[in-house]
Parts: sequence; C-alpha cells; structure tokens
Amino acid sequence: MRLADLTWPDVAERAAAGAILAVPVGATEQHGPHLPLSTDTDIALALCDRLAGKRPGVLVAPPVVYGSSGEHAGFAGTLSIGQEATELLLVELGRSAAETFPRLLFVSAHGGNAAPVTRAVARLRAESRDVEVFHPRWHGDPHAGRPETALQLALRPGGVRMDRAAPGDRRPLREVLPLLRDGGVRAVTRTGVLGDPTTATAREGQALLDELTAQLVSHVDGWA
Repeated sequence: MRLADLTWPDVAERAAAGAILAVPVGATEQHGPHLPLSTDTDIALALCDRLAGKRPGVLVAPPVVYGSSGEHAGFAGTLSIGQEATELLLVELGRSAAETFPRLLFVSAHGGNAAPVTRAVARLRAESRDVEVFHPRWHGDPHAGRPETALQLALRPGGVRMDRAAPGDRRPLREVLPLLRDGGVRAVTRTGVLGDPTTATAREGQALLDELTAQLVSHVDGWA
C-alpha cells in the first residue's frame, strides 16, 4: 500500500496499529546510454512495494528521487543535491515521519547516498527515533552494468534500450575507486557504464529482484 493513495484518517489508523513507513531513496543520474535516469529510484521503489506486498503493516512513501550524484557530473540529465543536502533532507523527513509512524525504514538503492543516509540514520537514532536502513547489494558490475540492466529488464523493459547497451570500464571497483574519487565516473568511462550490460536478461533480473526482496524482508523481520 502506498502512503500517497490514502487519506489522513486511513494513515492514522494504520500508524496506530504499528505500521512501518518505508521510504525509497534513489537518485536522478546517468545509467549509461541504455538505462533511464530513474534506475536507482525504480529499484528502491520496487523493493519497497514488494516488501509491502509481503508485510501488510508496511506503507510505502513517495520516493526521494534526488540524492548525492556528484560523481556522475558531466553526463546530461544527472541532478545531484550533494551529500549535505541529502543528509538534511532525510533527517527532516525522518523527524516529520516520526510524528505519525513508530518506525521508519529507508531503502537506499544508490551507492553515492550511502554516507549521507548512514549519517542521517545515526542522527535520527540519537534523537530516540526507531529508524532502519537497507542498502541492496549484489555481486558483479557496480553501475549500469549487467545486474542493474537485468533488474530494469524485469521492472521496466520498455525503458531499456538494449540496442544502445555497450561495455564500459570492466575493472574491479577496488581498482577504479581512487580514480572515481578524484575525477568521477567521467574519468574512467565515456559511456557512464562500470561493467558490461550486453548479456543482461529479464530472467536474471527477476531472480536478483527476488533475492533482494528476500534479504529486505529478512532484514525488516529481524528489526521488527
């Protein structure tokens, strides 16, 4: 169930029964020449929706579609608000949500948001709010490569341009991380891709989505 579809009395009733508010945290940034700018947001929202489908006590907030994406500067369409603003946005959002909901869950699907999300959660917990965070993780290509392309083929196949899919920098992330920190993604790949998306399939994406959903449900069950 999505929060935005409900009236305030509906929300009040569910919150009184102990509902968890799940907030998808994504980004608006380049994902190579073949994936939409909404990729991270799409993944976070899909995971929250699937969680709510398996746990009726979960409401899904409208997604946070902007984040810290400065490493993707130079690629058309990338919209970044930086780490400080991302942290403050989530802190204020958490404070507001806590007025209604006893528990708050951030599902953050953009790696560049990891630090500000972690700091925001720490601040909210220090203020005695019951907050958790889930970062979906997978093996393989870190950005716009095979895993993310497979996920989008499962979620929004009409938004994937496989005719434009092309390999990017295929070195392990640990090798290119210093270059990324110094010069951003532009310093290592002209396509914006870290990995090789050309062999991705919807079937692989569905299997990964199922795996990530199971991890999220387990995470929430352990917290609850």
